[in-house]
Amino acid sequence: MSFGQYTIEVTENALPILHKARQALTVISAAGYIGARFALKKEQRLDKQRLRELLEGVKSGSVGVDAALDALRRLPYEDVGFAKLDSHRHLRTGFPEVVLCQGKTTEQVVEIVKRLCAQSPCVLATRASEEVYQAVANEVPHATYNPAARVIVAGKPSRSPEEQASDDKYVLVACAGTADIPVAEEAAVTAQTLGSRVEKAYDVGVAGLHRLLGQKELLLGANVVVAAAGMEGALASVIGGLVSRPVIAVPTSVGYGASFGGLAALLAMLNSCAAGVSVVNIDNGFGAGYLAHLINVS
Repeated sequence: MSFGQYTIEVTENALPILHKARQALTVISAAGYIGARFALKKEQRLDKQRLRELLEGVKSGSVGVDAALDALRRLPYEDVGFAKLDSHRHLRTGFPEVVLCQGKTTEQVVEIVKRLCAQSPCVLATRASEEVYQAVANEVPHATYNPAARVIVAGKPSRSPEEQASDDKYVLVACAGTADIPVAEEAAVTAQTLGSRVEKAYDVGVAGLHRLLGQKELLLGANVVVAAAGMEGALASVIGGLVSRPVIAVPTSVGYGASFGGLAALLAMLNSCAAGVSVVNIDNGFGAGYLAHLINVS
């Protein structure tokens, strides 16, 4: 049996023991190497550079294959009991896990945001109340809050507003009425935080079509349009008939009884006769903004 540059002869009965000893030495050696360099500490991050170093360690032989597999199994998420934090997500998708605050306790949100901030330069938390934001800000001083969107941004987005302003391509976020602004703002903050230039056209619903036509320059220049509307949800179809770029329709829960909390707008948008219109769930400004950014940068 070989151990590095040494070769020894052993009896058959001793082989299982020596195999286990060699595996243990490999794991111990790799653990020290990975612990020193590959983001096992809470304040460190698993990014492309550290992953590259891990793979190079395997290639050079300083890290065993089994030990590397074990490290990668543990690195992608952190189990905090009430949540399993996907610290690998920004490596796979380009942006960290986003926190939906709705349904979580304030303490849970604070702990999740703190831990994600230790791994990622920018964290987004949606459906957050003012109370939740204040609790987060006490622990994460650099966090900011958009009260209309109910979104917390903790950290520094990858691109500054000044950098975004110079982009030729942009996301246009439009909404039918003032009551739809919270959903529209959620979409706008999301796309902007991810790195897209965002322009806005609010309160341009079809009940006053001239208001929408007055935004013709913004409409025709957009690379992708988010259209948020409640009631009968006609805005997305109208915009879809005016532009040559993708339209992401967001039904909102704004409306009277027969709107059924946004269901009427959702069904109307799903049945749009305008080509190039896709639809997200009711009030899902976050989903629309995220998709709009992906389209904008593709």
